[in-house]
Amino acid sequence: MMKLIKEVSHYKSMMHHRAVLMLASCALLLSACGVSSVVVQGSFPAPNVARLPMNIAVVYDEELRNFHYIEYSEKGDEEYNIASGNSHVDLFNAVLPAMFESVVVVDNVQAAIESGVDAIFIPRIDEFQLALPNKTKLDVYEVWIRYNMSFLEGDATQIADWVLTSYGKTPTQNMRSADSAINDAAVVALRDLASSFSLSFGQVPEIRDWLASR
Repeated sequence: MMKLIKEVSHYKSMMHHRAVLMLASCALLLSACGVSSVVVQGSFPAPNVARLPMNIAVVYDEELRNFHYIEYSEKGDEEYNIASGNSHVDLFNAVLPAMFESVVVVDNVQAAIESGVDAIFIPRIDEFQLALPNKTKLDVYEVWIRYNMSFLEGDATQIADWVLTSYGKTPTQNMRSADSAINDAAVVALRDLASSFSLSFGQVPEIRDWLASR
């Protein structure tokens, strides 16, 4: 009888041990399959450019403010959820006051018209691309962003509509984790945008002609 009790006790102990191992394995599997969220954060210095003597209103629509990019694994599962909307707002809030005499942020074009500004600026994101080392077989994380820029007169008459692209990368050996590498690559791409936007703004043909006519 005692032998039977010992065998039953040993069997229960083995089953408990197996159950713990199975739960741990499931937890690891779920963790591996979970999507990793990256909220892009960085600093964006103001460009050193000549300030234009005009007042503008900038419209950050909901799509820009809440912009998310989803990177999928080769199996079609969500791998990374990258939120960069706030960082784009921070970028333009640093760049635009250095370029124009006065900048106000408004909710929509109608509010911009009512504010009586000289011009209205509306930045949008057309495309966001992420390249991961395990897919490209390169030792860098890369981010490409394509923007659509709209510049309007104070009454919303279109002046110019143009495309800008930006690029950023970070070597794998410089990063502590994939999340930080993605963040830093995105920040480099945003700073690339800040530089190209501030330097090329006055060279857009329609804007150049509009400035000359003022």
